[in-house]
Amino acid sequence: MPARQGSHAVWPDRIRSEVIAAIEAAGIKDPWTHQAQAAEHALDGESVVIATGTASGKSLAYLAPVLSALLDGSEAPNGRGATALYLAPTKALAADQRRAVKSLAAPLGNAVRPAVYDGDTPVEEREWVRQYANLVLTNPDMLHRGILPSHPRWSSFLKALRYVVIDECHTYRGVFGSHVAQVVRRLRRLCERYGANPVFLLASATAAEPAASASRLTGLPVKEVADDASPRGELVFALWEPPLTELHGENNAPVRRTATAETADLLTDLVLHNTRTVAFVRSRRGAELISLIAKERLADYSDRTLPRRVAAYRGGYLPEERRALEAALHSGELLGLAATTALELGIDVSGLDAVLIAGYPGTRASLWQQAGRAGRSGDGALAILIARDDPLDTYLAHHPEALFDQPVESTVLDPDNPYVLAPHLCAAAAELPLTSSDFTLFGPAAEPLLPSLEAANLLRRRGKSWYWTRRERAADLADIRGGGGSPVQIVEESTGRLLGTVDAEAAHTSVHEGAVHLHQGRTYLVRRLDLEDSAALVEEANPPYSTTARDTTAISILSTDETVPWGTARLHYGSVEVTNQVVSFLRRKLVTGEVLGETKLDLPPRKLRTRAVWWTLTEDDLDTARLTPEILPGALHAAEHAAIGLLPLFATCDRWDIGGVSIPLHPDTLLPTVFVYDGHPGGAGFAERGFHTARAWLAATREAIASCECDAGCPSCIQSPKCGNGNDPLHKRGALRLLTTLLNAAPDSA
Repeated sequence: MPARQGSHAVWPDRIRSEVIAAIEAAGIKDPWTHQAQAAEHALDGESVVIATGTASGKSLAYLAPVLSALLDGSEAPNGRGATALYLAPTKALAADQRRAVKSLAAPLGNAVRPAVYDGDTPVEEREWVRQYANLVLTNPDMLHRGILPSHPRWSSFLKALRYVVIDECHTYRGVFGSHVAQVVRRLRRLCERYGANPVFLLASATAAEPAASASRLTGLPVKEVADDASPRGELVFALWEPPLTELHGENNAPVRRTATAETADLLTDLVLHNTRTVAFVRSRRGAELISLIAKERLADYSDRTLPRRVAAYRGGYLPEERRALEAALHSGELLGLAATTALELGIDVSGLDAVLIAGYPGTRASLWQQAGRAGRSGDGALAILIARDDPLDTYLAHHPEALFDQPVESTVLDPDNPYVLAPHLCAAAAELPLTSSDFTLFGPAAEPLLPSLEAANLLRRRGKSWYWTRRERAADLADIRGGGGSPVQIVEESTGRLLGTVDAEAAHTSVHEGAVHLHQGRTYLVRRLDLEDSAALVEEANPPYSTTARDTTAISILSTDETVPWGTARLHYGSVEVTNQVVSFLRRKLVTGEVLGETKLDLPPRKLRTRAVWWTLTEDDLDTARLTPEILPGALHAAEHAAIGLLPLFATCDRWDIGGVSIPLHPDTLLPTVFVYDGHPGGAGFAERGFHTARAWLAATREAIASCECDAGCPSCIQSPKCGNGNDPLHKRGALRLLTTLLNAAPDSA
């Protein structure tokens, strides 16, 4: 990807000369055109989203008007006449931004007082932040649980709130994005109560329809600045497909070398060549494993310091561990880092030479965000996408145009999801009694929910207002990260030491009894999962295998919202109830992935009401596709797996955000049926996106199966890593004929 020249402008004259002087003192003479445009909108009182590439200076675009406003305010009698709020999706990014602001605003003296306010902020500092800080950096979780419920203590801050910055706003998608959209509406409601009307400044990676996405998130009209005028060094982007091995996996399918092993090799080589590299990995366990393998391999070389210059970085670490790793990366002490997306967002990792991406990160937006971390000083850089043994990764390795010639995705979120909206209406009522004037703010789905909230004794109507009736905190009803329940604490059994946490919904699959858990390069075995006390007891061990949970799933249709005929077949969208139970786990050899054995588990089933897209086939369709009763279950099952694998190309989701079921004779449809559903209560918009892009989605699914070089199906096309039936039965050729028959009858508008 060739280098690009930059284009300069001048700062709007309404920005204070002291702020411009501070920016120049930081070595920035003139702004890029997009920075000046975004600042102009902010100064005009218009909410604006700046959607340009990584390292294009988005931070400066919103900091210039923010610092200017804070400087105006510092001349007020109490020294705080204007305030600003900065929201980041992660604690690490908020801490990083505070460092950047302190450095930039140093010439302005005490006029700008930035402070981080999150779960790590010591109690003794919190009162100072509320009273004196004029730029508060926090995250949506703290805004939801800590600031909004305590708004009387924040009244002087909220009264003076001029700007709200929402950084990395493309990350607010799916259920998490829907929750954050409601948190933002609650913030706007309280600001209005205190007489403030803040301007929202949003920063996003390059995105499709950034203004529309930002407007859905804030509930306000938003201007868009999307022409990136910053220069860029040359980027060499490699698509790397691991080779097939001599090994065979489930049902004798050929097995590729794992993306984890390939990434560890590449990271080792790059560190040996003194190349500063970050390897982005999908899972916490993967990050730990890559760091561990690279360290072991580097220990074989004469330079004994090299293993110490490689580390892992992921969520779930304690705050002091995270800060120490960030500092080591900044200083160059670390040469190689295996990181989860906790590091993807905005943290200024300057001076990187290369980025390794272990498996497609789920969206093109994320891919470019990660690749853009290399070459941040304008030099040339290297990015390598290492394909996993997965239908989507294989499809992309063989269809580079799907990455390089396509725009990034639209951000999918649904603030009207009743499972999201209801708890936020309760939280809003606890902050200030709800009235009919609030319905325009919370959207058309708000008023119809109130009778059910009254019936559940959560809200009580008095006169024209609704009040929160309980003693407990209303904010605790909504877990905005979508975890559904309190996080499970991972505790070392022998010492009682807390190692970290895992989301409640992931606990059944990741910390069940017998699971292998990695932390800071050390391996632990889970001895007991206590669901009542939300604790997993572990002890250090060194097993030669990893573990993968297996589950069973049943599905029933609650209602059908839309149906489209595809010849005699039908495509549907509506509400379903999914019953899921983790029943066993597999032990797999490290590096090769070979299955060593299966162990049964006794865990309770869990029910989920959500949204789904499904298609049904008739006898005529089965005859056309030559699907006999013997091969029909395998053909449906294979098509379901591949469709789940390819949906992330069309909706901003991950294959782990969605699930599927295929049944030769479903009791509700009385026909062969394939379901793909959102893995979140109330849905997240992913299945709906699949319904509306069904023709392109299923065409890519068919192509992914057809282009795979295996004979009878493998993890690169129709096998799934999370299949509850051990990938049995599967029928590759039957799935191809089934999808061809469906697509031949698809209407042009599908």
